[in-house]
Amino acid sequence: MKARTLLLVSVLFAAAEFASAQDPVKLSPNFYKVLLENEQVRVLDFRIKAGQKEPMHFHPAAVVYVLTAGKAKFIFPDGKSEIRESQAGTTLWSDAQTHAYEYLGPGDGHVLIIEMKNASKPPAQNKKGK
Repeated sequence: MKARTLLLVSVLFAAAEFASAQDPVKLSPNFYKVLLENEQVRVLDFRIKAGQKEPMHFHPAAVVYVLTAGKAKFIFPDGKSEIRESQAGTTLWSDAQTHAYEYLGPGDGHVLIIEMKNASKPPAQNKKGK
């Protein structure tokens, strides 16, 4: 009985985390513009002003290119948070993650996010096998 209860609690926790970790473009359309989307990647133009916040959301693994220097607070599902600073012109790798976000400034934040799709799968081959 205890094992069944523990399993149920684990499933409910995972479902709650998944439900709260949604697509940021749908949650915060005022911050994101989709520049390109295909089977391989989704390229997002992200702009935010100092003091603005995003709710909990999910990003798959991505390359992030920083266009303006700034500082941000990342809040994770377990309640822990982290302040990160970035410099303009920096390119970063980000593993898949769920977080809420607050831009601390200065000025406006602007980054390009290149989200990977199907990263663990090889590219589809054409009919000739190339």
